[in-house]
Amino acid sequence: MNEHVDNHTDIETFDLAPISLWLEDFSSVRDLFEEWRQSGVADIRAYLREDENRIKQCSSLIRVLKVNKKTLSLFEAEDFGHLTGNLDAIFRDDMLQSHIQELSALWDGHTEFSSDTVNYTLSGRRLDIQLRGAVLPGYEQTWKRVLLSIEDVTEREDARRQQIESKRYAQGLFEYSPVSLWVEDFSRIKRLLDELRDRGITDFRVFTDVHPEFVGQCASEIRVIDVNNETLRLFLAPDKLTLLRRLPDIFRDRMNVHFREQLIELWNGNLFHQRETVNYALDGTERHVLLQFSVLPGHEQDWSLVQISLTDITARKKAEAYLEYLGKHDVLTKLYNRAFYVDEMNRLERHEFHPVSIIILDLNGLKVVNDQWGHGVGDALLRRVGEVLAEAIKPPCYAARIGGDEFAVLLPAIDELGATSMVEEIRSLIEINNQYYSNIPLNTAIGWATSNAGEKMEAVAKRADLLMYEDKRLHYSSENERRKFD
Repeated sequence: MNEHVDNHTDIETFDLAPISLWLEDFSSVRDLFEEWRQSGVADIRAYLREDENRIKQCSSLIRVLKVNKKTLSLFEAEDFGHLTGNLDAIFRDDMLQSHIQELSALWDGHTEFSSDTVNYTLSGRRLDIQLRGAVLPGYEQTWKRVLLSIEDVTEREDARRQQIESKRYAQGLFEYSPVSLWVEDFSRIKRLLDELRDRGITDFRVFTDVHPEFVGQCASEIRVIDVNNETLRLFLAPDKLTLLRRLPDIFRDRMNVHFREQLIELWNGNLFHQRETVNYALDGTERHVLLQFSVLPGHEQDWSLVQISLTDITARKKAEAYLEYLGKHDVLTKLYNRAFYVDEMNRLERHEFHPVSIIILDLNGLKVVNDQWGHGVGDALLRRVGEVLAEAIKPPCYAARIGGDEFAVLLPAIDELGATSMVEEIRSLIEINNQYYSNIPLNTAIGWATSNAGEKMEAVAKRADLLMYEDKRLHYSSENERRKFD
């Protein structure tokens, strides 16, 4: 079976991701950790801080397997070799101390870690970054595949430092800031909230539950004073006038829910707060943003001047979604993977769901195809099984690839008759699929079983598995008989 990144679609997604991605092998670090544990090391943080060379030793054992195009451009590298040959120029100084945080997370058994640190481009330019890493599913015991994402936040950090240095620079910073900035007048909202307090309202959340129209009224009372250039770019607006005229297109759908929570923060006296939310560009595409709200100093009594910054985290969200997808799906077939299948069986068992039917399906002859035609042709057969099951199985039912050529289908609330009908549907779709790929037809062995009251899911799956193997035995037995008469 190919590694996840061997799949063409996965490679393309990895390579074209809008943030820096690194695929690395930490297995030698794990081996070193085992040696340290056996020698009596208990506090890894203290042990690493005692001697910086230990951090460097761990860093030297990490093997970079692959990076994407964004990584090469971010670190100003000509190619993969240029990058990996100069890693000591990228990861230095402050990076070594923050590396303790990542190593400690792995030491403690976590499969994910994150840190805010500093890297350097190959020309020596400093990069403030947000680093996130995750051990890919299936490699928790070896750490041979760890996916890292690096988000460059240098411009935002520079902007923050520049704001502190000089008020005179503030206007220029506002106009050319790399994040979307809005200056707004919330004074009318302040008056509306004060009027509610004067009427004796004490629980604002309950009040907005009963009077949801009040949230819309408050939204209509916001006066936008100014926005910066990044705001126009982020929301694809040609100019400020167009942006202001089309605000309802930007702040819609789920935004009302987030705005209500923002009003609750203000009601409770929190004049500085942040939250993640979703806005929309003028072409209708989503913009995931980190919203930071601040009543500017000197305006705490009337809220007549507030600043809102919207940091575009769409790329980060896509990377997180990609990591989440890898955790639950088989990249080759696009079906769910074994980890999801096991979790879902446990969930059904915990909730004592009954009945549950399970179909176990195995692809016949895959080894022969791989030996005669190559693994590429074998992978194509597996993808075809994925296409069939994706067409046949819809939520709340699930199809998963649970082994090299073995698949499982979970059918909650489906009895034996329904499971039999589903098997017939799958076989019918296989026949149709074979009409389009007549050169090498799909041939599957199928077994299925329905839970009895109180029966463990694992026992149901085992019964289905045994019936699948019986079906496979009959297939190969009849095939051998047929060959005798050929």
